[in-house]
Amino acid sequence: MDSGPALRVENSATLKPLCRKTYVLDTNVLLHDPTAVNAFKQHHVVIPMTVLEELDHIKDRRDKTVSREARIAIQMIDKVVDMATPQQIQEGVEVPGSEIDGMGPGTLAIFPDQLLGDNTDVPFLDGTTDQANDNRIINVALRLQAENPNEFICLVTKDINMRIKAKGSGLLHVEDYRRDRVLDDIDLLAKGYEHIEGDFWSTISEVDTLREGDCTLHRVPRASLPGAYANQFLYDDQDFMAFVKRVDDEHVYLRCDSRDSLMNKRFWGLAPRNLEQAMAMALLDDEDVDMTVLTGPAGSGKTLLALAYGLHAILEQKKYSKLIVARSTPPIAEDIGFLPGTEEEKMAPWLAAFDDNLEILHGTDESCHGSIDYVKERANIQFKSLNFMRGRSFNNAYIIIDESQGLTQFQLKSVISRVGADSKIVVLGNLAQIDNKYISPLTSGLTYLVEKGKNYSHAGIMHVNGIVRSRLAAFAEENL
Repeated sequence: MDSGPALRVENSATLKPLCRKTYVLDTNVLLHDPTAVNAFKQHHVVIPMTVLEELDHIKDRRDKTVSREARIAIQMIDKVVDMATPQQIQEGVEVPGSEIDGMGPGTLAIFPDQLLGDNTDVPFLDGTTDQANDNRIINVALRLQAENPNEFICLVTKDINMRIKAKGSGLLHVEDYRRDRVLDDIDLLAKGYEHIEGDFWSTISEVDTLREGDCTLHRVPRASLPGAYANQFLYDDQDFMAFVKRVDDEHVYLRCDSRDSLMNKRFWGLAPRNLEQAMAMALLDDEDVDMTVLTGPAGSGKTLLALAYGLHAILEQKKYSKLIVARSTPPIAEDIGFLPGTEEEKMAPWLAAFDDNLEILHGTDESCHGSIDYVKERANIQFKSLNFMRGRSFNNAYIIIDESQGLTQFQLKSVISRVGADSKIVVLGNLAQIDNKYISPLTSGLTYLVEKGKNYSHAGIMHVNGIVRSRLAAFAEENL
């Protein structure tokens, strides 16, 4: 009797099941991103008691930046463990909103590392005075790895030396915190312009022209310029120069410009010395651009351009009522309160570059210092520390944020969210001069802002190249 056709069995590839991992967080991760407890989705997050103790000390510091972030991190942890019992907190409490398909929610646990002691079966770093806290956090990861040999246990820290120590102590998995990375290579960072080799129009298959108000736009297929974004400049080796007005799913809309007209722009008597400066000046003067981000090496003219436009816009065009210059005080001066004088006088040592640039703009005046004082008063120039800008709102103001490369994305967001109605903000930074030990060019808030801002129709990006200080400065930037 025929039992029917035989079943045909084929080999099929089986998907590897998602592995639930355990991540032990260092204090600097929570200071870098206070919302980090929500970043690990379905995985298990462990926060050693030592981290909570460090956050407790930091939240009362005079440094308003890190103390605020410590408090936010503590509040984020409290939201998760608020109603849990001590046993649940040590085993793991579900993190709301961390579910993904096929896996349950992630969990957050507090590890009482003050109970850990030397154990001959587990590597143990002693509590020497200088390294006690780092060692206690590493010990937590080592203990979890010893107790769960078949699980993925990973220490996450932004401290390079701590990562080396952990690996040297036998910890198999140690990582930097990478959630804030928007690029794999800093060379891929948007520059605000694209140079097309040869003749641009020879690369375009079709184009049509339309009129919008007093502006003529050329519409080309998006496939011809797949990397284009709003407020980007395009130029070729011929005479072609264009500005990307907007982009949609199918087309890129270009406004043709002239290099001569860009190079003939003037702000407060300042003329561009290269094409990148000219393009930056065009972005600064664009009514539709609320935020301009200028990156580039020291001496490329970023600060001078931003300041010259501010004086032009306030004193000649009457667009804004005040010019606010702000930067974060360096770590060596965590609290400017010890310096004498008003807030502006306290900030003077960190904002001397603006006085230098005012001298450049008025150096030929008969009374240079008299002109500078007069301009400061007329333009209502105010110097602020970023540490004291939070909680305020600035309306009808032209705002310059200097030395932004040392800020985290969280810090930059909190500053930009202060910008009020009828205001423009200019963010300046040089990714080659980061003095924050936990920030690299890839994780800088400036890099994050450039990559996120390029897709916003009211933001402009420009990398200003070319050293214009002196031939010696150019040599130092390129070779030393």
